[in-house]
Amino acid sequence: MKLLTATNSTQGFRDNDFDWCVEGELVHIGVVCARDSGDPDGGCGCGRSFAGLNSHRATTTAMVRDVPGFTGADYVEAIRSSLEQQGCDASHAEHEAALLRCLVRDWPVGAIVERRLDDIVVRQVVR
Repeated sequence: MKLLTATNSTQGFRDNDFDWCVEGELVHIGVVCARDSGDPDGGCGCGRSFAGLNSHRATTTAMVRDVPGFTGADYVEAIRSSLEQQGCDASHAEHEAALLRCLVRDWPVGAIVERRLDDIVVRQVVR
């Protein structure tokens, strides 16, 4: 299954890149605070980052990886568990998993993506 994961690849492409996640951990698209809502380069960083499901840290770069043996149910559970650990409403985990799978379905394994608020675009493809 193709999934979005944290990576430090291409860090430094933008001056304000950062990577505090664990390399390869699953990530999702977190909420954007008021400080960054109009500017992905705002002071918080949430408007340009992905959130690690396990570390609960952030990174500005994510990679599409094929995770063998990982199922749709596993993905929903990973998202649900992460949200619950953070005290968030996990009732939409299944919907979020489906959206993330749709996001990556047309990108090749090795695609490194970045986030600019609601836009998520391929930065580079690593083979």
